[in-house]
Amino acid sequence: MVTRNKDLQKTTESLLKKKDSQAPSKKPVSVPGDNPVIYPLDLPESDARLQTPAVGARATRPDGRLHGLGQTKYIDDMSFPHMIHAKILRSEYAHAKIISIDTSAAEAIPGVLATLVGDEIPVNTFGPTFQDQPVLADTIVRHKGDGVAAVAAVNEQIAADALEKIKVVYEPLEAVFDPQEALKDSAPKIHGDKTNIYTSKIIKKGDVEKGLAESDHIFQRQYSTQMVEHVPIEPHASIALWDGNGRVSVWSSLGRITLGREDLSRTLSLPQSKIRLIGTIVGGNFGGKNEITNEPILALLSKKTGRPVKCVFTRGDEFISSTIRHPFVMDYTTGVNNDGKIIARKIKLILDGGAYCSWTGTTIGKGSILAAGPYNIDNLFVESYAVYTNKTTTGAMRGFGAPQVCFAYESQMDEIAEKLGIDPLELRLKNAFTEGSASPTSQQLQSVVLKESLKQASDRFGWKEWKK
Repeated sequence: MVTRNKDLQKTTESLLKKKDSQAPSKKPVSVPGDNPVIYPLDLPESDARLQTPAVGARATRPDGRLHGLGQTKYIDDMSFPHMIHAKILRSEYAHAKIISIDTSAAEAIPGVLATLVGDEIPVNTFGPTFQDQPVLADTIVRHKGDGVAAVAAVNEQIAADALEKIKVVYEPLEAVFDPQEALKDSAPKIHGDKTNIYTSKIIKKGDVEKGLAESDHIFQRQYSTQMVEHVPIEPHASIALWDGNGRVSVWSSLGRITLGREDLSRTLSLPQSKIRLIGTIVGGNFGGKNEITNEPILALLSKKTGRPVKCVFTRGDEFISSTIRHPFVMDYTTGVNNDGKIIARKIKLILDGGAYCSWTGTTIGKGSILAAGPYNIDNLFVESYAVYTNKTTTGAMRGFGAPQVCFAYESQMDEIAEKLGIDPLELRLKNAFTEGSASPTSQQLQSVVLKESLKQASDRFGWKEWKK
C-alpha cells in the first residue's frame, strides 16, 4: 500500500512538471473591458520618507487588541461604589408652555434619591453656536425631545417608574414642522422673535441674472433631503461624581471634551479648575456627540445625593433628543450653453434647524460655499436660510451640509447631461475645477487634481466600455 502511494505521488509530480513546462509564459490575464493595474511592491525612498520614519510604516492600533477581545470598557461597562441611575422625562408636546411641574409623587417612591427640574440649574442654557437650548426646559418646550425633569434612583427601573409619577401641566401652543411654512409671517415664532430665521448666508459672484439670460438652456428643479439620525451603537452616556471638595468629575462619551468642559463650567456656574471631564472610549460619534446632553443634569444630581450618578440614553432617547442631520430644501437654477459649459447657477437653500441651533452656524457656511459644486462658474448667487421648527434639533453629522448640496448639484449635472446628450463624465470634466480655479468665495485653489481623479477612477471602473 505504501509503495502504491509513493508511485501515485511520483506520477502526479511528473504530470505537474510537464504541465508547467508546456504552459505559456506568465502574462497578466486580459479580460475585455478590464485594464489590470500593476502596483509596485517596493516604494521608492525619498527625503521626506527618511525624515519621517512613521510614514509608510505599519502600526498597530493600541486599542485594537482590546476591541478584538471584547475587553474595551465603555461607560455602560463602568461602575462605581454606591452608584445610582438617572432617567429624564421628555415633553408630551412639540410646542407648549410649562405651567407647573410636580415631582412629589416621584420623590415618595422607595429607592428614589433625588429629582431635578430646570429652575434648579444655575445657568439653564447651552449651545455651541447660540446658547438657545435649555438643559431641562422650565418655561417652554419646543420639541418632544426636550427634557423637563430628571430622577435619580438606586436602579434604572425605579427611575423609569418614577418618571411616570411626575405631573407636568402644559398649555399647548401651535407648532410648525415644515421649514418652508416656518418662513411665513403667519407661522408660530418658536423663540418669540419676529422671524424663525436665525442665521443666513449670501454668496455673490459675477452677474447671475445676466448669465442666465445669455444661456442656451435653463435647468430648474427643487431637491430635498431628509433628517438622519447617527444611530451609534453606543448611545449617549455619562457618569458624574461630585466630591467633598466641591469638584465634579464627569466620564462622558463626548467627542469634544474641551468644548464640553466649557459648557459644563457655564451651566453649573463652576470654574473649569473644579471640573474634570474624562473622555471615555466612544462607541460611535459621527458628529452626534459634539455637545453636552445629560452631563450637567448628572452633575447636579450627584451633588444632591452625594453619589456617583450614571445615565445611558435608551434608543428612544437617542432618536428624539440627540441631534440629527439637517434636512435641506434646495432650489437650483442653472444656465448652460449647448456644449454643456455652465454659465450661471442660482441657488436657494433652506435648512430645517429643528428646535435649537446646535452646529447650524457651521453647517450653513459649509453648505453655502459648497453648494455650486466643484465647478468653474463665473456667475453665481447662493442664498441660505436656517429656520427653527418644532422638530428634533439638527446639528453636526459627517460633512455638516456638504452631503446635502452634493446630492442636489450632482443630480442636476446628470439631468443636464441627459437632456443635452452629453456623457455625464465629459460634462463634469468640461466644468471641473483645475489648478488655480477660484472658489465661490474667490479663494484661489491649489493642488487641484479633480480631473485627474475622475479620469483615473473612470479608467479603473471601465466607464467607456460600460457606457457602450
